[in-house]
Amino acid sequence: MKGMFRYPEFRLRGQNLKCYRAERLVFAGVDLVVGNGDALLLQGRNGSGKSSLLRLLAGLLTATSGELDWQGPDGGQGHLRYVGHAEALNLALSCRENLGFWGDLWGAAQGATDTALAHMALAAIADLPARFLSSGQRRRLALARLLLTPSPLWLLDEPTVGLDSASQAAITAAIDGHRQQGGAVVLATHVALDLAADCRVLSLDDFQPATSDVMAASLGDDW
Repeated sequence: MKGMFRYPEFRLRGQNLKCYRAERLVFAGVDLVVGNGDALLLQGRNGSGKSSLLRLLAGLLTATSGELDWQGPDGGQGHLRYVGHAEALNLALSCRENLGFWGDLWGAAQGATDTALAHMALAAIADLPARFLSSGQRRRLALARLLLTPSPLWLLDEPTVGLDSASQAAITAAIDGHRQQGGAVVLATHVALDLAADCRVLSLDDFQPATSDVMAASLGDDW
């Protein structure tokens, strides 16, 4: 469609990424590339490092070794949006005020808050303090932040937790629209989303440390 917003060309590349959490080697040797229109689904058993990898990509963790390279607009954190397990809401503020805070921080256009609330079916409770929301409503409010301002890369950790089928359809539609504009998403979810375009799969079970590596990590220099 003529005049439709499109993200400029970008690429996030990770090479030979290794991650420790709480003195435990979580994964090693992870390679990934994400660019315009991509969706990368992280899979693996509990404890395989899906959340850790998302936090690493978001800049909230530092890789023990390996390289993470961003090529594209805005080399700071403005190029991505991360929604983790915690909703990061001020429970004393209303839905509108919570989104307004982030919108002001990110320079959202006028009306962006109302549009985001409407997309996530929160318009009817826009002025209700967040402390009165159900867990599903809080999750929808956290996800509504994705729609406030353009950001090429979305990192989503179990985005459908607590969501009913209608809300799952809303976030699926948001992801589809984001990709159609040239955006990308990396997500971990146990719910199969009916995305309009195929996504690639990265199984972190394939990057688990060998037993000898775990022993070496636990023994340190004495190993």
